[in-house]
This record gives sequence, C-alpha cells and structure tokens, in this order.
Amino acid sequence: MNTFIRNLRSCALMTACFIGLNTTAVLADDGHSGEGLTSTAYKHAPIGVMGEHMHNKGEFMLSYRYMHMDMHGNRSGTSSVDPNTIATTLAHPYAPPATVRVVPTDMQMDMHMVGAMYAPLDDLTLMIMGMYHDKSMNHITYAGMAGSTVRGHFNTESKGWGDTKVSGLVRLHKDSTHNVHLNLGLSLPTGSIKETDQVLAPNGTTPTLRLPYGMQLGTGTFDLLPGITYQGYQGDWNWGAQYSAEIRLEDENSQGYSWGDKHTVTAWGAYQWAPWVSTSLRMTAWTQDEIDGRDTQIGAPVQTANPDNYGGNFVDAGIGVNFIIPEDPLVNHRFAIEANVPVHRDVNGTQLENDWGVTAGWQYAF
Repeated sequence: MNTFIRNLRSCALMTACFIGLNTTAVLADDGHSGEGLTSTAYKHAPIGVMGEHMHNKGEFMLSYRYMHMDMHGNRSGTSSVDPNTIATTLAHPYAPPATVRVVPTDMQMDMHMVGAMYAPLDDLTLMIMGMYHDKSMNHITYAGMAGSTVRGHFNTESKGWGDTKVSGLVRLHKDSTHNVHLNLGLSLPTGSIKETDQVLAPNGTTPTLRLPYGMQLGTGTFDLLPGITYQGYQGDWNWGAQYSAEIRLEDENSQGYSWGDKHTVTAWGAYQWAPWVSTSLRMTAWTQDEIDGRDTQIGAPVQTANPDNYGGNFVDAGIGVNFIIPEDPLVNHRFAIEANVPVHRDVNGTQLENDWGVTAGWQYAF
C-alpha cells in the first residue's frame, strides 16, 4: 500500500507538467498572485478540487457545488462480472445462504455541497462545508438459497445531510509564480449511519432493513483531513497538484465499524483562451482500504453488506470549463463544470463500477 501511494504522488506531480486547457477571465491584476477578490478564474483549480485557493485578509467566499456520480455493472478486481455469476459463486460471509442472493445493478448519487470561506489573516483561510446526499441503488433478487432464477427487482434510497467538514488553509510559500499551502481539516460525524429501506428478500418477503454501508449518509467517526496544495502560474498557463487524505481518528463508530483510510493525489493543467473562459485537464488517483469492523444490523445476502467489498485503487481523468463575469452585476462570480471518467479501477472484492461523474459549481467572493 505504501509503495502504491508513493507511486501515485510521483505520477500526479509529473502529470501537472502536461499541457492543460483552462478557462479564465481577467478582472484586474492586484499583485496577489491570483488570489483575492480580483483574481482571474484560471488561477483557480478545476471545480472538483476542494480547498485549492486562499483569500486575502478580511475576504469572504460563498460556494455551491453539485456532484453527480453514476455506477453501472459490477467489477471484481479489474474485471467486469455479471449478476448471475455473482449470485452463484460469490460467498456470503454471514451464511446461510452460501452465496449472495441479491446483486446491485446500478447506483446514482447526487451531492449538494454548500460552503463558506473567510480569511482572518493573509496566511490563514478558514472553511466550512455541509453536504446533502441523495442516493439510489437498483438490485436483482434471486429466488431461494441457490441457483440463477430471478425473484424480482427493487430499489433502495437514502437522503439527508452528511458529515460536516471544517478546515484551515495555512500558507507556506507565495511569490509571483508559485503558491503552496497546507490543508488541515476535520470531518464531523453529522451524517446518519442508521438509514433503512424496504427490500425484496429471496423468499419473496419485503422486510425493512438497515441499508449497506455505501448507502449510509456519513462515516460515523471523526476524520482527520490533512493535505498540501501547490499551484503555479506563467502567462496564460496554470498548473498544480494536491495531496489529500481522510484518516479515521476512531477505531470504530457507534455501530462497530470504520471506513478505510483514503489517500488522493490530483494534478491539473489549465490554459486561458479568452478573458472570460478557460478549460482544464486533470488526473486523479486514489487508494482506500476496506471497511474495518462490521455493523451487525447489516447482514443481508448482498455484496454491499460485506465490509471487504469497499475501497481499492482508482485513477480518473477529468476535463473542465471555467467562466467568470468581469462586469456588474456578476463581478467576482465564478461558474465552472468538470466531467470525470475512470481510467483504472482495481476494486477490493466485488463492487459496482464507477462509469462517470460531473461536478458543477458557483463561487462568489466579497
């Protein structure tokens, strides 16, 4: 695992040197290396990167991001696998039955993120973010204790506020070309981990059960959010890289488990095409451990109830567009969108596979 993380970091730093397309709009040059109220849009990272810029003393910023993620089909390691194979060969760890009898076929997740930033000092920016989740997963239920006879299909949903993230950005270096800052944050367990819904069981009944881990709204633990962000600027070019992590500060939550630690490296390149628009290219790689422990209320014969079927090693590619309006009444408003597709997926156990995602957002500094 440590070797993989080191390779991800090296790969991301090299990727930052690639030519990227990015957006921008020039409002004015205030001599603050692209930060502050009059910063140009291309000096921000793509909208999918969190905590990527700082503000000057006394400035505020409000933000809203919408993220959609779509998963379809299943994967075991690096290979796709069909539902019938899963239902007849994948062991159910809480037998009986001997194999799983319920197989997820697709999942959609919408996330609404609202945030605020404030800089009490030039070298310190504070940030808070709340997240509202809307998750939906479709399943096939197979009849009885074995075989490939389909009993039927059903859908489960969960909606609500997730965990709350508070953090501080601390400047390490700043000159006319380079900016470096630390990201130091904490995730507060404000999201529910006891969500339930009605399911279709292999015997044809429709009980209400606690949903699997991926359908819950929070982690249930306090999580440390360390990171470091670098950005560089030269003419119409912008490039950067960020390392971030999610480190669980508790061995288990109130239900007896904790999510695996997660390490992410992302790197981007950006170019200004006109005073009001730019585009970006980004590569993101992350690794996450499986869930540690178990919620004893989650034990249905479905792969998502097994803590070993979470996490893995992943690489995504993204392309983004960035807009800024240089005139009143929308001066200092930034609008951006970024789409992502998987490049590499090596999942732990058997999981739904991620197909694509999109993030759109608005930011207003004052």
